[in-house]
Amino acid sequence: MRTRSVGSVIRLSLLVLVIAGAGCKHPAPVTQAPPAPAAPPAQPTVTLQATPANIQSGQSVTLRWTSTNATTLTLGPAIGAVAAEGTSTVAPTDSTTYTITATGPGGSADASAHVTVASAAPAPAPTSPSATLEEMFTREMQDAYFDLDKADIRADAKQALSKSAQFLRSYPQIKVALEGHCDERGSTEYNLALGDRRAQAAKDYMVSLGVPADRMQTVSYGKEKPFCNEHTEACWQQNRRAHFAMAK
Repeated sequence: MRTRSVGSVIRLSLLVLVIAGAGCKHPAPVTQAPPAPAAPPAQPTVTLQATPANIQSGQSVTLRWTSTNATTLTLGPAIGAVAAEGTSTVAPTDSTTYTITATGPGGSADASAHVTVASAAPAPAPTSPSATLEEMFTREMQDAYFDLDKADIRADAKQALSKSAQFLRSYPQIKVALEGHCDERGSTEYNLALGDRRAQAAKDYMVSLGVPADRMQTVSYGKEKPFCNEHTEACWQQNRRAHFAMAK
């Protein structure tokens, strides 16, 4: 009986030691996983189309674009900031490459569209009866004016002669008489010589513009055939000229 009591005491003591040992153990530390890295901002994308891509001068083109992941878009030339998607109507006078740039937190992207502009074909020279051709000649041909005592081709005279040369190149069947005129001051002989120099200077300039010399003859009237008869500088200026007449 005494032996059983001692055994029970021993077993109870061992149980207490086991429980105490278990209670003294420290729990294992908990390790947290590092946070996942943030995803980088998305790269912008952009597209640009031009419809139609080939036009004649004076016609219009529609530019159409779309984009993603962009905060600002710029379209050029000469258009500027635009919405994320849209259209714009343009009328380029020359062949042009349009470029759109999309910018956002993830960077930038570009897109381009080229528009080819063809020059309008020149209208063919009309075949007109003689009377109508003479009316056109009177309307299109322009006199060249000169300074006092001069036969130099002035800037305004160059413009006038350029227009006259363009008309004559369009109608190669026309031949002209280039008349040299002067104002009333000076002798008859002096003005005849001055008128001849003026007519020849105008002819030489027309030749430089592509009008054959054999289509033009020169004549000087000096001061004998004034366009204006008043004795004023404004009138004298009108008389100092090289005048075109249709040769018969």
